[in-house]
Amino acid sequence: MAVELIPPLWKVPRVFRDRMGEQVGRQRSMAADGHLLLVLHAPPKPNENQRHGRFFWRDAEGLWTSKDRGTGLNALNKHLEDYEELIAALDRLEEKATSSGEYFAILEQLSPVQRAATNLHRVLQEAREQCPDIRELINLRDRAYGIERTAELLLAEVKNALDVAVAKRAEEQAASSHQMSVSSHRLNVLVAIFFPLATL
Repeated sequence: MAVELIPPLWKVPRVFRDRMGEQVGRQRSMAADGHLLLVLHAPPKPNENQRHGRFFWRDAEGLWTSKDRGTGLNALNKHLEDYEELIAALDRLEEKATSSGEYFAILEQLSPVQRAATNLHRVLQEAREQCPDIRELINLRDRAYGIERTAELLLAEVKNALDVAVAKRAEEQAASSHQMSVSSHRLNVLVAIFFPLATL
């Protein structure tokens, strides 16, 4: 039996259901007969390969409904807030990080979030172009752009900090190796002097 991703009680155009497979797939928008359906992804969690879909439907009367975020336009705002809060939490981790391991852990979590945010902005831009009469999409799209930009800047900061941490570690290892080399040379000199004397 096929999995019904769009809630059965939603009176959406048949074309929306026909275009949905058994998995969420990529983030996208669908428009038909005055209806708009947004298929979005929840913010990715660490070590999560499969994306969890969130569906937001605007009917021909202008009423927004979501599958798990409530009704009204606030449902979409909550979705955007989830991204903003997650990126802010990662930003705080970046401020406290000092080692390459900590920066790498942040990078692992931030990279998929940044990609998802980029696609979120793209979908809302597409929806705005498909439905130019839906004025609320302007603010949602602009807010999504802000989320995407913040994620991009944070990703660049983390990558730079990781590079610096790795370079600093390499310098420390090089200095340590040099010190060991100097100590080894001194030991060899002492052996070269005192071993013949001991032999005599």
